Amino acid sequence: MLRADGTAGGVPAAVDPSPYPTPHHAVDHTAEPTDDPLAIRLEQLILGAERRYTPFQAARTAGVSMDLASRFWRAMGFADIGQAKALTEADVLALRRLAGLVEAGLLSEPMAVQVARSTGQTTARLAEWQIDSFLEGLTEPPEPGMTRTEVTYPLVELLLPELEEFLRYVWRRQLAAATGRVVQAADDEEMVDRRLAVGFADLVGFTRLTRRLEEEELGELVEAFETTCADLVAAHGGRLIKTLGDEVLYAADDAGTAAEIALRLIETMAADQTMPALRVGIAFGTVTTRMGDVFGTTVNLASRLTSIAPKDALLVDGAFAEELSRTGDAPVSEAEAAAEAEKAEKEGVAPPSYRFALQPMWQRPVRGLGTVEPWLLTRRAT
Repeated sequence: MLRADGTAGGVPAAVDPSPYPTPHHAVDHTAEPTDDPLAIRLEQLILGAERRYTPFQAARTAGVSMDLASRFWRAMGFADIGQAKALTEADVLALRRLAGLVEAGLLSEPMAVQVARSTGQTTARLAEWQIDSFLEGLTEPPEPGMTRTEVTYPLVELLLPELEEFLRYVWRRQLAAATGRVVQAADDEEMVDRRLAVGFADLVGFTRLTRRLEEEELGELVEAFETTCADLVAAHGGRLIKTLGDEVLYAADDAGTAAEIALRLIETMAADQTMPALRVGIAFGTVTTRMGDVFGTTVNLASRLTSIAPKDALLVDGAFAEELSRTGDAPVSEAEAAAEAEKAEKEGVAPPSYRFALQPMWQRPVRGLGTVEPWLLTRRAT
């Protein structure tokens, strides 16, 4: 951290002696301003402008109070730098845009801060991944005698516009999909508190693996797991909410989609001899959505079901089982399915076709949620 006079200091942001603690836009958003010539050149290339303003000057030029500017910058994840001259015209424009949305009544001030925070958190993770896993490998000197410094600048210069356009394209596609889900909601309340199927998929014995595998091997396993889950969830109409190393959380609008995803995950992992066993739990019910994440009792129940699921198996809650029966994806019971098949045979018509089978399990207490009756869900034999 830098004090107002530009000297280094270790005072936390909350008690920074600088009168206007604000952040710095640099290639590493958590870093202090640097005097390294290459770092400055790369920063100017990426940001498209030279350092021109102190945080106070940027806020004043944008017509925004320092308090609001600091809240925006901190929400975006930028480090406090005192009053170093480190900001550009783009920083001023961003402040004007956010403040303008508030002034126009399109966003409340707390919502504008949430927009800044969600955008900052998402793009920070993306930028870290691109540098760590992508650019770092590509900038290995291709010829003896060349330094990484000599390779990095021209490579970033070539990649930047392509990556920027691709990011814009993916974001618009995702925004269109999310907007479509919102406008199809039954009412305003459903836009925030919606009925969804929520599933957790968890690698069995991951803790033991962390002690046995080398770091690189462990990283490759986690990457393979996350990639496989992300691809299958997307391909079959679900939404990947987040990954937690050995666990993924996903959601789907209907129970049949969530069940198909879960079973395909189990089948795919079981076919890969390099992967541990998988267990999945799904619950159906009201879910609160915030900043791309999901919360509530339904989510907690799905997590608990995962923890008690057998290896390579899927457990669901009663509400999920009822939803599958309601939509015709699974029979209410095997006895009813047999009766329907017998009746259809007598009438000379095709019997009902079900995708899934449900088997009730023993009721058991679940920490924090009382007693639940899980159901074992499998594919129905054809």
